[in-house]
Amino acid sequence: MALGPWSTADPQRPLLLFAVTPPRRTTTAEDAQRIADRTCERLRDLDLDALVLYDIDDETDRNPDERPFPYLPTLDPGEFRTRHLTGWDGPVVVYRSTGKYTTGELAGWFGAQDPQQVSTVLVGASSSGSAVRTTLSEAQDLRRRHAPELELGGVAIPERHEARGDEHERMRRKQAAGVGFFVTQVVYDVGAAKSMVSDYRYDCAAQGRDPAPVVFTLSVCGSRKTLEFLEWLGVHVPRWMRNDLRHAPDPLATSFDQCVSIAEDLAQFCTRHDIPFGFNVESVSIRRAEIDASVRLAARLGDLLGRGPSPVGPGPHRRAGRP
Repeated sequence: MALGPWSTADPQRPLLLFAVTPPRRTTTAEDAQRIADRTCERLRDLDLDALVLYDIDDETDRNPDERPFPYLPTLDPGEFRTRHLTGWDGPVVVYRSTGKYTTGELAGWFGAQDPQQVSTVLVGASSSGSAVRTTLSEAQDLRRRHAPELELGGVAIPERHEARGDEHERMRRKQAAGVGFFVTQVVYDVGAAKSMVSDYRYDCAAQGRDPAPVVFTLSVCGSRKTLEFLEWLGVHVPRWMRNDLRHAPDPLATSFDQCVSIAEDLAQFCTRHDIPFGFNVESVSIRRAEIDASVRLAARLGDLLGRGPSPVGPGPHRRAGRP
């Protein structure tokens, strides 16, 4: 089973990733370097398999509702890595929103990467009506022709599976096209995530294939604005959980606990059904409190996955001795 540049001696070892968004495109080089250095410092004590760099695109064509946080173009994730994240010496997963780039730009980037340090997740258009320079299938073909050793990841969306019931078929087709691992959209609906990976696992078995690792993305939510943004992105937050987050005196601590509970449920489910899995922690907010809570969540998940005791202690705003 291919696991990209973060391969270990045990291919069944659950993965732990942490995702960041590059700074805004208007950020000065000096400020971008400070952000990169601060990121490396935050993540230094985490036993991560890879750092994920997102490639943000405007998705207003997918959702016409007002975006809770405005879209602001960001630095290219590949350039942010090579120019500023020099303090990070571990593997990196670089996202590529394929529609933003020409075939020449993608082919050149693919060919310039070190497959021992870099893998990529290719993301297609956010809607069928989007204007694109390169389609997802064209980008997959470019990677295959120009950088066949570069490990390829794909996106999996539990909500789409809940609505249409065929996300596992998309995953199987992507795997046949060379995808070696999947990263999900943020998971708050654990039932939808379990249904998706269950159907995928048994579909693979029927085809005589091993399932590729599925990395579940988790994100804390510390405010109503963040909750609105998660839902704008298409994340399904169950009504009871939305009520908890909207009415909790400390929504960040409540969200933290919910994320840990989701991770425990998914870890038990995937282990029981022999599905290779992992977790990717991100913060959709730029608020420092939510970013710091994301780091604490990654540490807690490292503990859950047997990576040793969490170096930064329990969840946000907890005192020793509290349950």
